Amino acid sequence: MPLLNAFCTSPVTFLLMGIPGLEYLHVWIGIPFCSMYMVALVGNVTILAVVRAERRLHQPMFLFLCMLSVTDLVLSTSTLPLMLCLFWLGVHDIAFDACLAQMFFIHSFTAMESGFFLAMAIDRYVAICDPLRHATILTHSRVSLMGIIVMCRGVAFFSPHPILLKQLPYCRTRIIAHTYCEFMAVVKLVCMDIGATKSYSLSMASIIASCDVILIAALGMCGSHVCVILVFYSTAGFSIFTHRFGKNVPAHVHIFIANMYLLVPPFLNPIVYGLRTKKIREHVLKVLNVKAARLYLDYQ
Repeated sequence: MPLLNAFCTSPVTFLLMGIPGLEYLHVWIGIPFCSMYMVALVGNVTILAVVRAERRLHQPMFLFLCMLSVTDLVLSTSTLPLMLCLFWLGVHDIAFDACLAQMFFIHSFTAMESGFFLAMAIDRYVAICDPLRHATILTHSRVSLMGIIVMCRGVAFFSPHPILLKQLPYCRTRIIAHTYCEFMAVVKLVCMDIGATKSYSLSMASIIASCDVILIAALGMCGSHVCVILVFYSTAGFSIFTHRFGKNVPAHVHIFIANMYLLVPPFLNPIVYGLRTKKIREHVLKVLNVKAARLYLDYQ
């Protein structure tokens, strides 16, 4: 062990490779990624601004939607800016502590996203099955409590990841074959057997996703919401199970799809839950009409 510690230390920086085998396409891949990120950014910020401005939207459905929007903003912003720097500027370096912080945000907020989907399904179920008591069942205090539980679950299950990796020795390459600091990609660089840690990570991700999916399916969701949920869980599930069973899956396919569950839901959620929601759509159109009228009057 003393000899091991002499040569195995925590690295100062890691090098993110990007998408192995598709390096020559990085510049072009960055264009749709950036476009989707901008839509996610504008869409989710708009939802937060509209709900904050309209008191009549301070209802469980819209409060859960705000929680989902904040989660989407954290998920996309913790990965996309660095990823675009990698694709367009060739910046591969990421500090060790920054890598661990990114890992924490990705995995904990992915679990939160799943939890908020479940919370929205519960809200819809109560609204359909007991509409007269909906407001008394899902009070603001209970909505807040549900939000806190979802947040605590994500933090509790995935905060051990960066804490553990901070203490482990690294004696292999500093190159991470990924576009961001995914837990399973980083642990491959550790120079000791951590099979139990890998099993814990995969088990927690599988249990949380499976339980939430089963409960959402039991509660029921409308068609457009099902599409968003299917995209999120199918891409996340593919990434999770590829680590355990998909040894023959090409690395570029795995990494490309692993990016999708961090990018596509934040892009789709404002469209499906925002623009397709009548009250939010009406408020946005009203604000745009007022601004257009002011510009017209100023021009006159």
